[in-house]
Order: sequence, then C-alpha cells, then structure tokens
Amino acid sequence: MRLRVILLMVATSSLVLVSFLVPLALLLRLLAADHAISTATAQAQSIAPLVTALTTGELTTSELGMTVDEVSAPTKTPVTVFLPSGTVLGEPAPRSAAVLLAAKDGRSFTAQAPGGEEVLVAVGGLPDNGTAVIRAFVPDSVLRHGVARAWLLLGGVGLLLLVLSVAVADQLARSLVRPISALALAADRLAAGDLSARAEVAGPPEVRRASTGLNRLAVRIGELLAHERETVADLSHRLRTPLTALRIDAESLRDGAEMERLLADVNAVERTVSGIIHEARRPSSDGTRARCDAAEVIADRAAFWLPLAEDQDRWMTVELAPGPVPVLVSRDDLMACADILLENVFAHTPEGAAFTIRLSRRAGGGAWLVVSDGGPGFGDVDPTKRGLSRGGSTGLGLDIARRIAEGSGGSLVVGRSDSGGGAVTLGLGSPARPPETGRGHGRTRLRLRA
Repeated sequence: MRLRVILLMVATSSLVLVSFLVPLALLLRLLAADHAISTATAQAQSIAPLVTALTTGELTTSELGMTVDEVSAPTKTPVTVFLPSGTVLGEPAPRSAAVLLAAKDGRSFTAQAPGGEEVLVAVGGLPDNGTAVIRAFVPDSVLRHGVARAWLLLGGVGLLLLVLSVAVADQLARSLVRPISALALAADRLAAGDLSARAEVAGPPEVRRASTGLNRLAVRIGELLAHERETVADLSHRLRTPLTALRIDAESLRDGAEMERLLADVNAVERTVSGIIHEARRPSSDGTRARCDAAEVIADRAAFWLPLAEDQDRWMTVELAPGPVPVLVSRDDLMACADILLENVFAHTPEGAAFTIRLSRRAGGGAWLVVSDGGPGFGDVDPTKRGLSRGGSTGLGLDIARRIAEGSGGSLVVGRSDSGGGAVTLGLGSPARPPETGRGHGRTRLRLRA
C-alpha cells in the first residue's frame, strides 16, 4: 500500500509539473526570441536617420558605412544597408526576396532567413525616389540565448518538487500503513490464540473504527470462551455426584479383588473429570508446548488394556521403538488417543479378533502410532467425521484423536490392515528434529496371547 500511494503521488505530481513546466518553457523561448527581435529592430531603426542624412549631404556614403560597422561591431546581430544605387554597406549579405520586397513596397517587417531571422527597415525619400533597406540579421543562437539555461533551471525545480512530493507521499503512506500493519499484527496474534492482543486505535477514522471493532471482538471472544470453560467445568463437576455413589457401591462389595478393581476404575474416572475441570478453567495457553515420551505412554496403555484382551481371548501384538520417543503431545492427550484407538478395536470387532499396536519413529522426528485389527474394517463410511458412528457411540473419538494429532503437526489416516481389517495410523509431531532413525530396527516386540 505504501508503494502504491507513493506511485500515485509521483504520477499526479508528474502530470501537474508537465502541464505547468512545458508551457512555461515554450513561453521562455518565445520571450527570448521577442527580446532579440526587439533589440535588432531598435538597432536598425537607430541607423535610419543616418541613411536619411544622405539626401541632405550631411553624411557621405563612406561615412555611413563606417557608422554601420561601428554599430554592428559590439553586437551579434550584423547590420547591412542596401542603397537604391546598389551599394551595400556594413556586413555583406545577399539581396534576398524579403529585401527586394521591402525596397519595392517601402514596408518594414521581419522575415525568416536561413539560420535565423532578418529585421528589415525601409527608408524612403532618397535620391531618384529610391528606397534603402536596413537589414539586421538575428541568428538562431541569439534568438535562443539563455533558453537552455532556463530550461535546465526549470527541470531542476521540477525534479526538486517531484522529490519533495515523494517525501510527502512517503510520510503520508507511513501514517496510513503503520496503523494498518499494527491492526494486522493484532489480528494475527488473535488468530494464533493470544486473546490479550489489542490493536492500537490510531490513524485515519476508518482504521480507528476497524481497530476498535477488532478490540471489541477480542473482548467478546474472551467472554464467550470464559463462559464456555465455566460451563464445561460445571457440567464436569456434576459428574462427581454419581461417581461418589459409584464409589460407595464399589466399597460395599464383598469380593476384595473386585472391589479394588472397581475402585481403581472409579479413581481413573475421577482423575479424568478433575483433568477436564482443570483444563476447562485454564484461561489460555502459557506459551509452552506439552510433550511426553510416546514409548512410555503406549507401553502403559497396552498394559492397561491387556487384561481385557485376555478376557476376550484376543491376540495382542505390541511393537515399540526403543527408548524415549519424544512427541509434541501431552501425556494425557496421548493416553486419550491410545484409549480411543484401542476402545474402537474392542467395541467394533468381534471377540477373539487379534490386533496390533505399533509405535515407530518418524523420519523427521515424532512418532507413528498404528493400531490395526483383524475385524471387518471400516467399510465405505468415513469414521473420522465428527458425530458419525455405526456402532451406537458418540462418533467423536477418532475426530478427537485427529485434532490432537494435527495440533502437534501430525495427521490421522484410516485404512486397512494386512489381514483386511481396520488400521488407524496416527502421526505425532516432534518438539525437536532428532537424527533420522530407520524404522524396524531395534524394536521391542511383544506378542501377548490370552
């Protein structure tokens, strides 16, 4: 925008300067020519009385010639006198058609001549009723004397004005662009999640109005998000009452092992609810990115789901890349992703269907988490569409996992396993870019069978 304003000012100033300087330059050349012609005319007319003195005998022809030479010497406009007798006094010059016309008609005028102009003054009343013609020749150099210097001066003035207009345009553009740039920066910060960003209210009225509107929008977004967080926290807190009742029922069981297992499940649900409340009430991100060791988390979740796999007589294969596999996902989020993928296996495949959990390193850093099974597969329906489910569930699980993966710079892909069942590949981003590690080397491989 700044460059466009400057170019607009340059174009406008150039048009104004051209429309002003070109006529002025032509006028200066015309004035210089008129001044030279006027000077030459006065010079020729000053000799006319001397030519008339020939009729009274006060001046001889030779004396007149000497006088003409003296008049022409200090000037650049040579003077020539053509007498009726054919005598030519002063600067030698041919009798042009204009000279003959002036002698014939007895008129004084100015005519074009090769290399300049000639000023002709006719003097009548000479012997034998003849007419003498005084010719003052003005060369082109005299006609345009000082014009080039004046044009250079005008060009310098025009260039100076153009530079001044560019400087003014630059300052004007800065006054327009600076608040717009600040407005765009504030909008970018808001888009990145910084709800404390505010635009400076400055600049033209339109920009100030836009900045005020953006600031009001930021305040409104903060209010809506705060209300949403409090609503989620309130709803999550309501779950504590049924969880308390469930805990009381679990504690009343006579079977100690069964009671311990149910209490552990209740504690896990309570921790999840507390995490939801804490996350919902957190006003905004603190600027740090969560990370965890994917190998440790996936090993923990595989051990968690192992008892259920044994109960359902499922062949469970776990392949983990060796030792820490850092990913740009929090531990709780990665646990949620793993639970979602494994829960889908248990919920949508028949009992006895085998499944595989494979964790490997990505070439550019991060990890690949693949959960494949020997079930019927996903069919033609896209299971990642939010709210779409064939098994009577909420249809949110894979969408939640996809958003967590994409938030870390990864992705989620649904396909088929080698046995024809379903396979979900979760790509997880890395907080750094460690050296590439080849896939399939040095893995920890577990094959668990109920």
